Amino acid sequence: MPKFSYAAIDVNGSAVEGITKADTIGSARAHLLEQSLYPVKIEEKRGMGQIELTKKKVKKKELMHFTRQLAVFMKAGIPVTEAMEVIGDETTDVVLQRTIATMVEDLRNGDTLAGAASKHTVTFPNYYIGILGSAELTGKLDETLESLAEYLERELDTRSKVVAALSYPGVVMVLSVFTVAALAGYVLPQFKPLFEELNADLPFATRSLLFVADLFTVYWYGPLSFFLGVIGFFMWMGRTESGKEFRDKLVLRLPVLSGIIEFAILERFCRILGAMIRAGVPLPDAMRTTTEATNNRVFKARLLIAQEEILEGGGFAKPLARTELFPGAARQMFKVGEETGTLDKQLEVAAIFFDRELESRIKRFTAMFEPIMIVAVGVIVGFVAIALVQAMYGVLEGVKADS
Repeated sequence: MPKFSYAAIDVNGSAVEGITKADTIGSARAHLLEQSLYPVKIEEKRGMGQIELTKKKVKKKELMHFTRQLAVFMKAGIPVTEAMEVIGDETTDVVLQRTIATMVEDLRNGDTLAGAASKHTVTFPNYYIGILGSAELTGKLDETLESLAEYLERELDTRSKVVAALSYPGVVMVLSVFTVAALAGYVLPQFKPLFEELNADLPFATRSLLFVADLFTVYWYGPLSFFLGVIGFFMWMGRTESGKEFRDKLVLRLPVLSGIIEFAILERFCRILGAMIRAGVPLPDAMRTTTEATNNRVFKARLLIAQEEILEGGGFAKPLARTELFPGAARQMFKVGEETGTLDKQLEVAAIFFDRELESRIKRFTAMFEPIMIVAVGVIVGFVAIALVQAMYGVLEGVKADS
């Protein structure tokens, strides 16, 4: 059972420190209250031999639930520290639980919610912290938290649609690869000695499969080297700056997928920027935070240029139009929003436009991808089947010729 060190106040107002055992922080707090101790600080205590095996990052779904629950508590008029204590006690995510416990301690020491969240940049994105800070200044914390929760939910929904669309063809492809590997790597090589003994004239398809089988058994170091090279290539793209830049350029050149990725980035940009402006964040600060939150380096480089022009007094719509990242409809929305002072509303409309277009493109992609994948798998399996059948006929013909 985990141990928790605590600092508390007893019924006489004296400070008390100690260690207690409990399953969760919430259980530890309840145990202290039963002993007439008001907990001020509770932290999980770890021994020298304990190794941290939990993940370091909070899932976006957990962050969305936290944000929505906190918004509900704020609307009900519950103090933020009490609200966060309740949420922390109920959450099952260990990392989020520890984050909330630390934030509660910071809040009790006089820090703001945004200030406490800014110490946990792994859990809270930069735009999230920036929106919280402006919401606290404007007094719209409950509304802003609800908007943040809705944005996170939409992002999760979009991601789940893509995963669901690719899951079926992905499963089919994996099963087909295992089937072909079993036939070509195990079943067919069992007949190889028979083919050689009968001196059968094997067709091209069978010889091709036997070559593949030899490639993975006799000359295994070739495929292994290729496989390790692919892993190294993906690690290079994911861990080095040059690799990440190459990856971001590559995904924008992929047929069909590039359109989905572009609209996903633009929807995220408009949604975050609109939420920050609506929360009262100054446009230069909102633009800087939103640009930093853009996860594609090609888009980020162009948006940084637009950001500099905005800071130099070049307006908003024209610098973004010169990036050539936004379609004509969005550029017109930005222009109208800038001229009428309704930029936050126009950005929200643009985000809805990009979201609908993104959903439409995902549907078109899945409608095209599934049959292509099924046909490709059918061709591969059919090729293997034909190779095996032709081999059998070749053996039979050889036996008939010898007899």
